[in-house]
Amino acid sequence: MSKSVEVKIVPEDASTQHHPEADEDGVDVPWESINPDTLRNLISEFVTREWPDTEYSLDTKIDQVLKQLRTGQAKIVFDLVSKTCNIIPGR
Repeated sequence: MSKSVEVKIVPEDASTQHHPEADEDGVDVPWESINPDTLRNLISEFVTREWPDTEYSLDTKIDQVLKQLRTGQAKIVFDLVSKTCNIIPGR
């Protein structure tokens, strides 16, 4: 039986200054509208950047983030200023 892992999506470091006006520069991107291969690559890049090596496989981490996207615990946003995508906690 495989072990289950929950990858927690947490807000950026509290020491980072928050600029409310920057919120208007981001666009929510429905995960369902992204090509499945592109979505997997986006999530893969995210988990390898945000979490150090652990005992859990990359596939396990990707599956957990996909689950969080499906349930609304996480969402994908496109930053219009930096022109990058990120995965953040859902509302």
